[in-house]
Amino acid sequence: MHQRWTRIASVALICLSLVSSAVGCGPGRGYGRRRHPKKLTPLAYKQFIPNVAEKTLGASGRYEGKITRNSERFKELTPNYNTDIIFKDEENTGADRMMTQRCKDKLNSLAISVMNQWPGVKLRVTEGWDEDGHHFDESLHYEGRAVDITTSDRDKSKYGTLSRLAVEAGFDWVYYESKAHIHCSVKAENSVAAKSGGCFPGSSTVTLLDGSKKAVKDLRTGDKVLAADGDGNPVYTDFIMFLDRDSATRRTFYVIETEAGQKITLTAAHLLFVSRDNSTRSAVFAGDVRPGHKVFVYDGEPRPLVAVSVKRIYTQQHQGSFAPVTAQGTVVVDQVLASCYAVIEDHQLAHWALAPVRIAHWVSTSLFSSGPRVSPHSEGVHWYSKLLYQLGTWLLDDHSMHPLGMSAYPS
Repeated sequence: MHQRWTRIASVALICLSLVSSAVGCGPGRGYGRRRHPKKLTPLAYKQFIPNVAEKTLGASGRYEGKITRNSERFKELTPNYNTDIIFKDEENTGADRMMTQRCKDKLNSLAISVMNQWPGVKLRVTEGWDEDGHHFDESLHYEGRAVDITTSDRDKSKYGTLSRLAVEAGFDWVYYESKAHIHCSVKAENSVAAKSGGCFPGSSTVTLLDGSKKAVKDLRTGDKVLAADGDGNPVYTDFIMFLDRDSATRRTFYVIETEAGQKITLTAAHLLFVSRDNSTRSAVFAGDVRPGHKVFVYDGEPRPLVAVSVKRIYTQQHQGSFAPVTAQGTVVVDQVLASCYAVIEDHQLAHWALAPVRIAHWVSTSLFSSGPRVSPHSEGVHWYSKLLYQLGTWLLDDHSMHPLGMSAYPS
């Protein structure tokens, strides 16, 4: 209990310090001053980041099998014709240009950083996709998920900083492997899709104040949506914003179906309220819900939500994922009560952490109550959500956070 309140106090202090930035987005003190460039700490020879093995969950993940030109998975690779990158291509087959989309995105980002860091110097790729078996067994080069890089001038004194630039560009694992090159790799595309934090498909529906249904993806700031208070009573609350909004990526979702036929679809790291063994209501990760647990369902009556047993659980793929936040911190989706939060298995702690967002919304609606409802922020993970994730990795132990946290945060 003491540890829990220590964590809440820590988050509360952080939240108080962030209130001003959440309420006012305009420039503060120091506006107009020249910003100093970020100081880069070069990697040491043989250092790798993150400090775990390459093919573990915390880095680039497991090897998924060699890709050849004749295999079905060859379509997962895309050529990179970026003229700001020099490809050695010693095989003269174009293989070094072939890579996954995630690897391509990170490499292109790194190319820009290299040119900014050293004008006149370009990024150079010495090894990319390997179709000839030149690497050790289960190398990520065989999947187009790894590249070996240098600078175009081959100045070895730059390689420590080049490694750091690769980390900043978002590669999932960077290794100052050799005096001759830096090794970088990324997660598989399907694992990135699975690491979606906590979201619902865009087609999931919420109930509005007038009783009508609305797709989650169509929510607008100020919409009154059905939620529940601390006692499980149905209440209507303001939709504030999306913590994450992604219309394009296909992800894996859990479908939790009740004995009464309700189905809620959400990602594994999203919090869902359940009752186990007739105990009180608690929030658990959707991936930990089991048949026989009870979820809380809205039956249309003005009474506390009803506990209904889970019948079965299965997975589905959906394109698009949305993480709505309400003032109440809860939301009824497809008639089933869920938390608005994810990744951290503590609903109350997460609700504390979002206090600046609720304060900002309250101030905004108080000052501009007659304004039109506006669409929430554009695609991607909200900056405040990224910040909270980073703070969580510092303040909380590993067991408090779901291993399938948001893919966008670390990168």
